[in-house]
Amino acid sequence: MAWDIIFEPALPLPLIALLGSAGIAITAYSAWRGARGTAWRMAALAITLLALLNPTMREEDRQPVPDVAAIVVDRSQSMDVGARRKEAGEALARIEKAIRNLKGVETRIVEVEGGAGGSSENDGEGTRAFAALEGALADVPRERVAGAVLITDGEVHDVPKTAAALGFDAPVHALIVGRRNERDRRLTVLEAPRFGIVDEAVKLAFRVDDTGASAGEASGMTAPVTISIDGKEVMKTAVTVGEKTEVSLSLKHGGLNVIEIDVAPGPEELTLLNNRAVVVANGIRDRLRVLLVSGEPHPGERTWRNLLKADPSVDLVHFTILRPPEKQDGTPIGELSLIAFPTRELFVDKLDQFDLIIFDRFKRQGVLPLEYLSNIAKYVENGGALLDAAGPSFASPYSLYRTPLAVILPAQPTGDITLGGFRPEVTATGHKHPVTADLPGSADSPPKWGRWFRVIDSRVERGEVLMEAPGGRPLMVLDHAGKGRVAQVLSDQIWLWSRGFEGGGPQAELLRRLAHWLMKEPDLEEENLSATIEGDTLSVKRRTMADTTPPAEVTLPSGKTKELALEETAPGRFEGRIAASELGLYRVTQGDLSAVTAAGPLNPKEFADVRATESRLKPVVTASGGGIYWVGKDAEDTPSVRGVRPEHDAAGDDWLGLKRNGQYLVRAVHQVPLLAGPLALILILGALALAWHREGR
Repeated sequence: MAWDIIFEPALPLPLIALLGSAGIAITAYSAWRGARGTAWRMAALAITLLALLNPTMREEDRQPVPDVAAIVVDRSQSMDVGARRKEAGEALARIEKAIRNLKGVETRIVEVEGGAGGSSENDGEGTRAFAALEGALADVPRERVAGAVLITDGEVHDVPKTAAALGFDAPVHALIVGRRNERDRRLTVLEAPRFGIVDEAVKLAFRVDDTGASAGEASGMTAPVTISIDGKEVMKTAVTVGEKTEVSLSLKHGGLNVIEIDVAPGPEELTLLNNRAVVVANGIRDRLRVLLVSGEPHPGERTWRNLLKADPSVDLVHFTILRPPEKQDGTPIGELSLIAFPTRELFVDKLDQFDLIIFDRFKRQGVLPLEYLSNIAKYVENGGALLDAAGPSFASPYSLYRTPLAVILPAQPTGDITLGGFRPEVTATGHKHPVTADLPGSADSPPKWGRWFRVIDSRVERGEVLMEAPGGRPLMVLDHAGKGRVAQVLSDQIWLWSRGFEGGGPQAELLRRLAHWLMKEPDLEEENLSATIEGDTLSVKRRTMADTTPPAEVTLPSGKTKELALEETAPGRFEGRIAASELGLYRVTQGDLSAVTAAGPLNPKEFADVRATESRLKPVVTASGGGIYWVGKDAEDTPSVRGVRPEHDAAGDDWLGLKRNGQYLVRAVHQVPLLAGPLALILILGALALAWHREGR
């Protein structure tokens, strides 16, 4: 309960002032003339003016409302260093208990989670403690804020520049969890390639720092660094601590290449999480050199040429053998073409410079010596790629199978050719293989593609049959030969799809995948394990030709391991997901396969410097009237809590203060006029009567 006196004028204040001025003037004139009743007339005037002002005693029924104190607890990854998380929890329990003992203070606790993707701490922005504080007090009137307590290691990355930016007038205190003068070694990437030409050098620059070390200790110190690409070690080197280091690397394949840099632990380490960094570079093939040898002119020859010439990254060398073998007139081979066929240059001197060799309806007719074909077989076994698009000659005595290439060709001709319309079908193996899986229209049985009219009957001795003709006759066979790869298309009718015959088919997509598989693009490997970060989730995908796959083992940036079961999403494809709540490198292994990916930015602020510090928070804490306290081991130095009045000190050596705002709600109001109408009239008439009586004597 509280009361006070208020005025509720019966007339507008200017009018009361005018009447009062006139009355004062008259009474002043009476006093100047020496009238005996002037005092009583002045009393009557005063009572009249007071009655017009209508003084009222007001009594309020007040209900106190609590002040609000916010506690922000740092749960970011830097708090995993040492015993920080445990000590932060103990400090929170002590502060929360101390505030609970203060009457009239409500506590709100908010945690700042660290991590990647869609967590409360956005990628690359570090620990956003003040954003969390603002959210906790968003619905609290600013005059009710008692203050805020931050329990953190001091690595806060959204500190406002001024106390006014806080939006409230109350102290902010910081409880620093950690130890003074800590030391740590960290790795910082300075320059990183976003892309690079396959097999050409790219530059990478980084620096190793021993933070907290004195200049004398750091001078001349070296640190061993290991660099890996896609989980395979490619370089080891010793770098000078504190100096920029540049290295040259080469990307071995197209697509994403994950480059990992790892520095050995220093003399003193808080965490190893900032001893490694990950760079993702996109490998681009500069020019693909393709050798296309057509055995004879035919309608499908233009299809191969158009497909390869349409890609600006392909350097195509194309030769067509125009003279049929049955035409014998004694003309020397060297004089049968407009330009000399550079067979030795192509098939001996520069053979290994080609990325892919294609034989299109090739006939063995003496143009290429068997020695050159033997060179091609060795080229494939050493890592090259060969595609044979077979025509009728494959089933004849002029077959390519009757050459040294037979050792690498997976299908052997039977000598028969089947004629008649049919629709190519994808086999059960083909539905798993990345070359033919999910081809447009392949889900139908049979696929609604245009018909072909010829297939070269063959026996598959090795490799995998991805497409077949009715009756189980193989149509497309793929095989690994030594370090290289071989593909056979046992029909010369694929050109009908490119012409749109009976609706055509996915000819361009199929041949694109086939060429990329032959050139060992990682995305088209039969056995492949990949990992990507999608928001705040780690997605692991496994492609295999097997029917089942075991769980994958995921190693988190903190070093913890988790087992992840993979579920089948399509034939030969499995997928699993796990929360990616930590910033840094994730390693996924399954048998002999491994994959790496990184969550968060290249140099995350969270690990730029993991030493506990008060320097970031000190300006705003001091400006708000708060204090900074190192809580010590097991939070033994956690300060006590006091309520303080506005404009008083809010921090001491071993205590912190929360502002007492004294806010309340008014539940009811009672008002009593002090000079009611009848009472005012009696007093006024009495004063006038006394004035008349005095003047009449």
